[in-house]
Amino acid sequence: MITKKEQRLRRSRQTRLRIAQQRVARLTVFRSNLHIYASIVSDDGSQILASASTAEKEVRDQLGAAGKGGNAAAATIIGKRIAEKAKAAGVEKVAFDRSGFAYHGRVKALAEAAREAGLQF
Repeated sequence: MITKKEQRLRRSRQTRLRIAQQRVARLTVFRSNLHIYASIVSDDGSQILASASTAEKEVRDQLGAAGKGGNAAAATIIGKRIAEKAKAAGVEKVAFDRSGFAYHGRVKALAEAAREAGLQF
């Protein structure tokens, strides 16, 4: 029997192959129960150009005393941050790599916030 994690990783492999053929930087997303992480990976996959997560001190301060990084509001903050950092690194266009997660809830909130902040994908 295939576990839930193995299913997600299998889905993500398909996406990564497709994105690699596009030769464009990719915005990868990983979510755990407590945090959400986003990073911009170069088109050849050799280096991380920008990253943002709810585990960062500034973001935790922004989220307040509860410091809840596992909700859509936190994902929206990370979406805006990753778009700003990507622009600072000179990246305008990316391919969205949701790592096999459903485009729903926190993943969707992060993607829409990044788009609103001017990242194209």
